[in-house]
Amino acid sequence: AYTRFRELLPAEQREAALSARLPKSCVLELPELRANPFRHRICHVFSTAEDGSNSLSFEDFLDMLSVFSESATSEIKAHYAFHIFDFNDDGILDTKDLENLVNCLTGQSEESRLSDAEMEQLIKNILEESDIDKDGTINFCEFQHVVSRSPDFARYCGGLR
Repeated sequence: AYTRFRELLPAEQREAALSARLPKSCVLELPELRANPFRHRICHVFSTAEDGSNSLSFEDFLDMLSVFSESATSEIKAHYAFHIFDFNDDGILDTKDLENLVNCLTGQSEESRLSDAEMEQLIKNILEESDIDKDGTINFCEFQHVVSRSPDFARYCGGLR
């Protein structure tokens, strides 16, 4: 992991790799992330940068690799997936988060975008299935419950995609 992190750094930072921060632009170029529709959110969630740059320290990079490894538990994967899907970082998945989630999964082009009616129906279906307390949002416990019923969750979240 250290060798890979060091190689991703700009050449002038490689000698001090342990104290360097990997720019978000370099993280986004990782082959494992390049096609991931959540790559920007992944950088945001794993970055400890206080300047909003979403750059990664070596420890951040290790955390990211650990969560996406096959050996990470489904609880750990669910924790980070929830934060990745919580686009406004408010601790719940509301209709706007779900809309962003669907748009990431279906693509941003006009041809692949759902109509307003289709989006509304899909979000209604998601909430009917997931919103146990019927408050119009999905909290982490509800998200964990849904994930626990999905045997494919850990398999599809097993590697950077």
